[in-house]
Amino acid sequence: MGTGTQISQVKRYSDDFLNAQVRTAQASSSGLEAYQAQVQQVDNLLADTTSGLSPALQDFFSAVQNLTGDGAGVSSRGSFMTSADTLAARFQSMNGRLDEIRKGVNTQLTASVTTINTYAKQIAQLNDQIGKLTDSRGLNPPNELLDKRDQLIMDLNKQVKATVVPGDNNSLTVSIGNGQPLVVGRSAFQLAATNSPTDQTRVTVGYVVQGKVTPMAESALTGGELGAVLQFRSQSLDAAQNSLGRVAIALASTMNDQNRLGLDGNGKPGGDIFTVAPAEVTKNVNNNQTSTTAITAAVVDATQLTTSDYKVDFDGTNYNVYRLSDNKKTVISPFPQTQPQVVDGLAFSVTGTADSGDNFLVRPTLGGAANFKLALTDGAQIAAAAPIATSVPMTNSGSGKISAGSIDKNYLAAPLAGPVTLAYNKATATLSGFPAGNAISMTVNGTTTSYPAGSNVPFQDGASYTVAGMSFTMNGAPANGDTFTIAPNTGLGDTRNASLMGDLQSKNILDGGKATYQSAYATLVSTVGNKTREVQANAAAAAAQLTQAQSAANDVSGVNLDEEAANLLKYQQAYQASGKVMQIADTIFNALLQIGH
Repeated sequence: MGTGTQISQVKRYSDDFLNAQVRTAQASSSGLEAYQAQVQQVDNLLADTTSGLSPALQDFFSAVQNLTGDGAGVSSRGSFMTSADTLAARFQSMNGRLDEIRKGVNTQLTASVTTINTYAKQIAQLNDQIGKLTDSRGLNPPNELLDKRDQLIMDLNKQVKATVVPGDNNSLTVSIGNGQPLVVGRSAFQLAATNSPTDQTRVTVGYVVQGKVTPMAESALTGGELGAVLQFRSQSLDAAQNSLGRVAIALASTMNDQNRLGLDGNGKPGGDIFTVAPAEVTKNVNNNQTSTTAITAAVVDATQLTTSDYKVDFDGTNYNVYRLSDNKKTVISPFPQTQPQVVDGLAFSVTGTADSGDNFLVRPTLGGAANFKLALTDGAQIAAAAPIATSVPMTNSGSGKISAGSIDKNYLAAPLAGPVTLAYNKATATLSGFPAGNAISMTVNGTTTSYPAGSNVPFQDGASYTVAGMSFTMNGAPANGDTFTIAPNTGLGDTRNASLMGDLQSKNILDGGKATYQSAYATLVSTVGNKTREVQANAAAAAAQLTQAQSAANDVSGVNLDEEAANLLKYQQAYQASGKVMQIADTIFNALLQIGH
């Protein structure tokens, strides 16, 4: 009879090529899913029609317009203060939410690094166990441990994209980033969540070698939750917070500039309406401790601001400013400086001495929204009035007129101490009496002609004149001896400067004079929204690819429970049929033997 059943070997079917495809698809799918979860938070914040910035901006400028409606009365000044305070609170609350998301990124990075380290240790331990249990003839491999190791590597790819290479004695070598080994044989290497050298509040990823942590390039860590969170922070969160801060700084700077060009309700020159955040400058903690370099960056032209951060380094000869968005380099020259050097609307001041390689991170707009605050304490401080007033005496016999006039910042250096009277001489067709010591510019049909201080300047119907920071237009046909007066204003009931403040809402100020506050913010909302939609679509596609790759791999190594159950029933029935045959044969032989007896 037979010798029973003997199992000589259990073979494990697995396709390395298909497994690698599954790991790649898993890293991509997990990464996009994590990115989507993060960027969706920013999209919801910016695009909210009630808590977003747009409603607060609109309310604020409506309050500015109201100043001109009631002659800058007490009521409209109170409304202005309330709307300005609400706008400041909106900037701060939105920035606060972005800060919360930023802290969440730090937490998630730390957790992800811990998980990766745990997986690395477990994979290394399995490499060791598998090596010890592997038959030198290749028979009876520890299939259960091999399956467990494959699953761990799959889980690792949910955290970060890992490259797997077969090693000696049935072990696997796992590497991440730019080829940094994470597992080699039975040895596991560790990552560390560490603070950025140039920003101690920013968690980044370091590679631990002999107890020393070396920061890894964030761009090298791709895929999985770790790579996605790093990518989200650098590409979406930083840009969103900088863009919001840029709008805040531009709004504060331009409104302040306009308010300084007016007179407040007490007849005094206007001051700042809002506080303007200073640029954040941090030095690399690895800089030479003996270096004495001090760097400041002040906004001098909000129209030129970008959303980029900057790096300032010393190469041993020069200080260089790098715009990090495109790595454009500007050399600080001359050095030592005689005056700050302006780059993208920022005045960089550098003093002291540095060691070669010392570097600093400059973030001009990151804190713009957080530090956007109402600087005025009283509605009377709103400079709604223009500081000059023009008039034409009733005694004039001609039809000459002078416009209301306006000023620029040059006027603030030497404001009028008293009235200035311009007189017309018909014989020479000129105006005289301009403020002493000041050159005069005359513009006709876009052509500007300059005249030295003390000159008599030709009169021309429709011509514009600029002198001592004051600008006005003359029209009509004055008679000989007619005069025109420009005098300091009292400020009461005048809202010409408030009107100019309101005009800022529709003025192209940002992006080099191509975008208003609203359109710049709308661009931010659109950019984040488009990125969110893009990530959603890619995440759905990646999930489908993962399912497809898993199906292909399972076709080779997977087990179909229905099929196995059917096979078991088939074998059971065959066994029962064989047993029946044996039973019948036994019965026949017994019958024959009884006949023989």
